[in-house]
Amino acid sequence: MARAIALRDYLPHVFILRGRRLLFSHGIYALTGFTALILIIFNGVTDRLIPLYAIGAFLAFTLSQAGMVVHWLHTKDAKHRFVKLFFNGLGAVATGITLIVVLVAKFTSGAWVTALLVPFLIIIMTTIKRHYRRVKLETADPTPLRLSGLEDPIVIIPMARWDKISEKAMRFGLLMSETVKVVHIHGDEQDALGCVWDKMVADPVREANRTLPELITVSSNYRTILSPLMDYILKLEDENPGRKIAVLLPELVVRHWWENLLHNQRVQILKLLLLLKGNQRIVVVNIPWYL
Repeated sequence: MARAIALRDYLPHVFILRGRRLLFSHGIYALTGFTALILIIFNGVTDRLIPLYAIGAFLAFTLSQAGMVVHWLHTKDAKHRFVKLFFNGLGAVATGITLIVVLVAKFTSGAWVTALLVPFLIIIMTTIKRHYRRVKLETADPTPLRLSGLEDPIVIIPMARWDKISEKAMRFGLLMSETVKVVHIHGDEQDALGCVWDKMVADPVREANRTLPELITVSSNYRTILSPLMDYILKLEDENPGRKIAVLLPELVVRHWWENLLHNQRVQILKLLLLLKGNQRIVVVNIPWYL
């Protein structure tokens, strides 16, 4: 059911995906989670769930019968259309009255959960549908590939010190563009990158007859890293209208999930800030280093 609804954009598209066992695993996870939550709310007494089931069942019956009434009203050439219309209409009225009776009689016994949940789900699904429609309209591109105005991006590499991870990012940056800017945020401590820049970067680049990357040292009086780095990236973007800005973010890839708590906090925050404050011209590229 979740897959059928997701195919019509009323639920997240993750419910369309099949799992390893060819089942719609995410729908099963959601069903399990909501079932556990309902059992917790009603203290595990399944008899209290009968009003919820009754309301859900009679609501489904009412909607299906009403849907058939609408179907026969729009089907002009069907055989015995008015007979079928009558019986479906009678069924819709009967189940609708039963629904109202059960809802009123069992409202304090747990029916209030369904009475609140159904409108809430309708609002959520409508919001999801509106979002998917907006995304499709905004990303649709019926035009052929545009090759005009292609230009190498300005590559920005945030770098605290020189190590193997920084070298990997630098090599990739030199492959991407001739314009590479290494941004080093300098606080009160010794400038570890500036001391080795000529030996580790500048001299090898000159020997290879390549364009020398530019070292940008930004002072941070309060020893903050992200704020001055974001200010520089956004300023560079404003000064170069129409040109892509590629921000290369070196990132450690650890073996165990819990090791992520020990690394990459600044990288993740910077990535989030770039996605929130940037625009289409800022491209974020992860440079993974596998431990």
